[in-house]
Amino acid sequence: MAEYKRPTTKAEFDKNFKQKKPLMNDTEAYYEASRCLFCYDAPCIQACPTHIDIPLFIKQIHTDNVTGASKTIFDSNWLGNACGVVCPTGVLCEGACVYNHQDVPPIQIGRLQNYATNKTIDANKTLFKVGASNGKKIAVIGAGPAGLACACEARTLGYEVDLFEAKDKPSGLTVHGIAPYKITNEEVLKEVEYLQNQLGFNIKYNATIDSKDELTMLETNYDAIFIGVGLGATRHLGLEGEDKKGVVGAVEFIEKLRMKHHNTKVPAKVVVIGGGNTAMDAASEAARMGARKTVLAYRNSKENMGAYGFEYDLAISAGVDSLFNVTPIGIVGNGHVEGVKFAKTELVEGKLQTNMNNTFIVRCDMVIKATGQAKQGHLYDLIDGLDVDKKTRIKINSEFQTSNAKYFAGGDAVNGGAEVVNAAYDGKMAAQGIHNWLNK
Repeated sequence: MAEYKRPTTKAEFDKNFKQKKPLMNDTEAYYEASRCLFCYDAPCIQACPTHIDIPLFIKQIHTDNVTGASKTIFDSNWLGNACGVVCPTGVLCEGACVYNHQDVPPIQIGRLQNYATNKTIDANKTLFKVGASNGKKIAVIGAGPAGLACACEARTLGYEVDLFEAKDKPSGLTVHGIAPYKITNEEVLKEVEYLQNQLGFNIKYNATIDSKDELTMLETNYDAIFIGVGLGATRHLGLEGEDKKGVVGAVEFIEKLRMKHHNTKVPAKVVVIGGGNTAMDAASEAARMGARKTVLAYRNSKENMGAYGFEYDLAISAGVDSLFNVTPIGIVGNGHVEGVKFAKTELVEGKLQTNMNNTFIVRCDMVIKATGQAKQGHLYDLIDGLDVDKKTRIKINSEFQTSNAKYFAGGDAVNGGAEVVNAAYDGKMAAQGIHNWLNK
């Protein structure tokens, strides 16, 4: 079990958050590519949400055609570099590798993908060109993975594209909401800059779209609008004491850490509430920032956690403790959090119930809530005739078009929160849907 000292310098921070999937060198990539069996039915392709031709790009790496490999990757996934390291490859492409049936380690597809695209980006190789102008304009709300993918695809089809981003940096979740040991800010921004230089889409930063007048302006000035907003702030749990100092949302905690690195202060004792991948990231990060004790608390059993098993293992290996079948019923403290009061939970006739006769307090100086994020319903309410489901997810057709014909949508706005690779696929296909609609 790792024990981390509190980082006070960039070097110490980088040591605590060293990359899970470090960049391969040429020799490593050559030998790893040589292991691929180039399966005729390629289950890895079927497991990839963007359907990258994985055997092809691996063959191209093995034959020293790294630029060709990058083209194969980007043709299917505009965020191919980032996805190479942030994708849960163990449950997607690598999880489908036939070597898993032979007790042989699967091909390291993600690292090979990251290797090829990194080489091409660093060499500033030109892979794409803007399509002949068709005189039409598309507005994209949100410069996250879905919005960026939509912009890239639309530019190759000849559309002018403006992205309206509420924050001061692009790439949404990839740069603001993913643990630093998965990908660095520099690598994320480098890929966006590479694509923007080649395809020439325009990003307007600190440009929140949150009023009817602003939407009317977009509807007037653009031929189509793509909604690529992510999820909102961490949901309020309604717990007594939730407003005390030291209680933070997981996405807000992770974003602060991504932006401020070693200048982020984490106290000695931390409780993380939740059982999803974000909870695992937050807990692991708190431990890596030098918290002496980090406790992960989940209302159900370990087997019923939403997190991937490898994410939980990573948190435990960082020194995180875990409590299962407990639910928070209050946060105690005098102004500042001093602990979380929990009650035990148990399954009764298949339903999870809280036993208020079995309660206890876990002392802590910080509480991180990793219990889901609110949807952007306030924005959706401003759009005329936009249908959403009971979970505040935008309804779309097979072309990613909403019930308001001028609006298209993808990513978290549609799926309620999935992987970066899913958003990249949605954005690309939505651009094709817009093209079909404007040219029918």
